Amino acid sequence: MNPMIRSLHLASRFEAISWLCLIAATLVKYLYSYELGVSIIGPIHGVLYLVYITAIARWFKELNWNVRKAILAAILGILPLGGFIVDKWITSSE
Repeated sequence: MNPMIRSLHLASRFEAISWLCLIAATLVKYLYSYELGVSIIGPIHGVLYLVYITAIARWFKELNWNVRKAILAAILGILPLGGFIVDKWITSSE
């Protein structure tokens, strides 16, 4: 697999998984008043989102994406499971 494709693939997957973990930690926080999970997973998710955005900004031209599609990919990263949709775009661009 091309290193560019692999880095985007991993960034989108890790971002989406961290989003799901953050949602689970938030549920635990509000159901059981246990805030440690959010305080740990929140910053990790933030860093992974920044890595995801950086990867998109760096490689979208090589994937033959236009700026609109790159911005849409960044917006999808905000939504739970959106990173998995972008991952499908990345693997179909191969």
